[in-house]
Amino acid sequence: MTEKRIPLAGLIGSPVAHSRSPQLHQHWLRNFGIKGFYVPMDVAHGDLEQVIRTLPRMGFVGVNVTIPHKEAVMAIADLITDRATLIGAANTLIFRKDGKIHADNTDGYGFIENLRSGAPNWTAKSGPAVVLGAGGAARAVVASLSDAGVPDIILSNRTRVRAEKLKQDFGQRVRVVDWVQAGNVIDEAALIVNTTSLGMVGKPELRVPLDGLTPDKVVTDLVYTPLKTPLLQTAEAAGCTVVDGLGMLIHQAVPAFERWFGHRPEVDDSTRKAILG
Repeated sequence: MTEKRIPLAGLIGSPVAHSRSPQLHQHWLRNFGIKGFYVPMDVAHGDLEQVIRTLPRMGFVGVNVTIPHKEAVMAIADLITDRATLIGAANTLIFRKDGKIHADNTDGYGFIENLRSGAPNWTAKSGPAVVLGAGGAARAVVASLSDAGVPDIILSNRTRVRAEKLKQDFGQRVRVVDWVQAGNVIDEAALIVNTTSLGMVGKPELRVPLDGLTPDKVVTDLVYTPLKTPLLQTAEAAGCTVVDGLGMLIHQAVPAFERWFGHRPEVDDSTRKAILG
């Protein structure tokens, strides 16, 4: 009798050494008693296609994709979900038994699930959302807020032209304001989302005036190093409901793990503890 292959999954990007995804997936693998592994792989752009096409032969069932390869893998995949097409990037690849590579984006799902978990009173009808940034993460956030039914999404980015491009792709629901005006629109927002790297360890601070923060607002930051960014500290001091970025990392991994390993993991306190060590 042929022994069953050990299922492998992993993370492709550059760099990847900082990622907490391996701790997360290994925690779930242990919980389900699956003899599998999740491997971080630092892959250069020039090697990307060759590596991806080789992995299924090595026993890989799929991989997560992070910066800088989320857009490039779209050209390698055979099948792409509608949400990955809309966002213009993929963070999850599934290696199917028929040999086809299936690309999906679960970032938006992870964002909304984390928001609903951390701020259960928030709904799409709560009011406008201010989104800071216009990169790949912002596209996933705007897509998920739009899907959820948020009627007014106010977008601000240091380079306005990138925000305007995002508005073109997502339509009338998105309103662009100059970066210097970002602090002024916080007054009218029910939700404020930082999708930039500002405030991350080793990066400059988010220098947006936060005088408009009031206790009725929800503030979330996609940055999770540090777990409580200066933005979240200020928001918490103003009485806002704050939601850290670690939950998004966890929730976006749930559908990927289920597709690869056939079990849907629970997100609970032990999951966060496993990542935080």
